Amino acid sequence: MKQMGMMVLAAGLAGFAAGGPAIDASAERARTPLDPGLKQIGTIRPRGADQTAGSNWTLGCETLDRDFAIWDAYKAYIVPLGIKTIRLQGGWAKTEKAKGVYDFAWLDAVIDDARGMGLNILLETGYGNPVYPGGGGFDLAGGFPTSEKGLAAWDRWVEAMATRYAGKVRDWAMWNEPDINKQHKPADIAAFNIRTAEIIKRIIPDARIAGLSLASSNPKLLDQCLGALAEKGKVDLFHWFIYHGYEFNPDSSYPKVEALKATLAKYSKTARMRQGENGCPSETATRFALSNHPWTEYSQAKWDLRRMLGDLGHDVESAVFTICDFNHTGREINRKGLLHATADKRVDGIKLAYYAVQNTAAVFDNTLARVTVPAVSVMADTSSACFAYRHVKSGSPLVVLWDNSGTPDDAFVTRPAQVTVKDLAFQEPVWVDLVTGRVYAWPADRMVKAGAFTLFKDVPFYDAPVLIAEKALILK
Repeated sequence: MKQMGMMVLAAGLAGFAAGGPAIDASAERARTPLDPGLKQIGTIRPRGADQTAGSNWTLGCETLDRDFAIWDAYKAYIVPLGIKTIRLQGGWAKTEKAKGVYDFAWLDAVIDDARGMGLNILLETGYGNPVYPGGGGFDLAGGFPTSEKGLAAWDRWVEAMATRYAGKVRDWAMWNEPDINKQHKPADIAAFNIRTAEIIKRIIPDARIAGLSLASSNPKLLDQCLGALAEKGKVDLFHWFIYHGYEFNPDSSYPKVEALKATLAKYSKTARMRQGENGCPSETATRFALSNHPWTEYSQAKWDLRRMLGDLGHDVESAVFTICDFNHTGREINRKGLLHATADKRVDGIKLAYYAVQNTAAVFDNTLARVTVPAVSVMADTSSACFAYRHVKSGSPLVVLWDNSGTPDDAFVTRPAQVTVKDLAFQEPVWVDLVTGRVYAWPADRMVKAGAFTLFKDVPFYDAPVLIAEKALILK
């Protein structure tokens, strides 16, 4: 843990040197009014991305292609967060400002930095380029290239990008949220995906490509797009298919997610659904997803963790959107960042959600496997989400649960739940609040064992994820 402390300190000082606040590595780095009525015995210790073999998470590092954010302003905060894969967006319009002249310096710097940090990259091919008539829109909701010259220039751009980053980038994603532009029909989206993916595969045969990148989580739209791909025999070009699908209550999305998975299973035995962009503002917004709601740093942290662990529990790779607030020119600052940024794109604050995500990443990595048979039940006066996991090597158990009945709010009042687990061998359980990372001893008189079953009585839970976990899994 000494190495981790030095890494966090170095990254924090680097952020401070760039004008940003230092990362708080203390045991009290995340504070809320929560009082579960238990004895605190410790706090989750963060683990950097360099200390984990991998996890279910992707961290959004978007909009550098349109200069809405500055890589150097936030890069020092990435590794200490603990997420090993980042999402980047290629910028055709930024790279080819004069026809036929590519200047990759900006993207080279980011990709080389990320690789130097030991990060895996998911690189979107990007938007269009108005330097070509009919070259497509350069921002969100912009249309695909339509002219013969525009499409030919797009092909050259994708080829140039794939050639340049072969051996550096294996994972790629298609044009972002094409379904927002209502001129794009499913057949158009499929055709443009095929066109783009085939170029990447020709240059990088082992590329793993995420198809569609749909804003929607509508199973009907997915079915139409997959049907169009299947007509051309091209479904197997893709390793994943991406959806976004924002919801005020993150848990309300999972009936659709399961329908998306079932839809994909009709077309492929190997491809998987992937949640490619989801996050929550830390204040009221008037634009973008989840707008016109009184969000705060409290509700943002709760929302982000429920999305992360809900996705994990439904066996879907999951993106955290996004590392830093960004100033979307012509619209407003998008406040879904884990870091607070000024209008001139400087990091001036670390939000509660940063530390909450850091806590979650420290616990849930690829050393845990979900228990797929029913292993846990929760009795409470409200609905709940609950999932069980075991450490792959030791078999040590962990249960996560939360109140999933509504949109996260600012309250930190717990209610009691009766939690029964089966075939999970707890020896020294602890109760953990993931938002703050605080770890509490579990009273022996509130755990009753009977054969294969263990009852945990009056477990405090609320509208953010809490754990009942083997102590050795948490306090390492």
